[in-house]
Amino acid sequence: MPRSGLLKIFLITILSFFISPAWATERVVVADFSSGVDRNGIPLGWQLKAKSGKADFAIIKDGHIHAVHLRSVDSSFAFQKLVKVNTRNYPFLSWKWKVTKLPQGADLRAPEADDQAAQLFLAFSDANVIVYLWDTTAPQGFMEDVPGPPFVTIKAIVLRSGDMETGKWITETRNAYEDYRKLFDREPPPVVGMRIQINSQNTDTSAESYFADVVFKKP
Repeated sequence: MPRSGLLKIFLITILSFFISPAWATERVVVADFSSGVDRNGIPLGWQLKAKSGKADFAIIKDGHIHAVHLRSVDSSFAFQKLVKVNTRNYPFLSWKWKVTKLPQGADLRAPEADDQAAQLFLAFSDANVIVYLWDTTAPQGFMEDVPGPPFVTIKAIVLRSGDMETGKWITETRNAYEDYRKLFDREPPPVVGMRIQINSQNTDTSAESYFADVVFKKP
């Protein structure tokens, strides 16, 4: 999982903005991937950040679900977006993801094998980051501090592990407010950025995943 250049640029960018919490609606839609793409095929409102290899992606419709389709062959890339969400008002983060290929031999716990087919990052205004991920080997529920750029603290939570649930859409719902309090032992500041990522360059393998319907919700 790349945690230096890509993430550092992301955080420097988002922290340069004045962020105010969202409050007026029942939910804050971060992405439904149905609003179109720019001339490079990148979803509107998102930025593509490629660290190594080719960024292979497409916007697709799978039944009634609009999604971004990510494919990694010995590569690492991400889409990132500025957001403005106060998790005290919108504590629940929900999204759909589907993994169809895991990077063989990957394991969050081993730096030389630290690849994942699907990762979702939440960046907070104090430069703390939570990453939810689907790992090949590290067990479900495993939590770990992971290396990051200077002055950035990243904590990972393994939500799915192995291939038993691959090939089907899964809806995740996390209480991001409580996750932050548990991981950092204090009240969370606003969320200011999000990133979805795939990588397989450490294991020199390949991976494939889909993301859809990323939303913050009120209780």
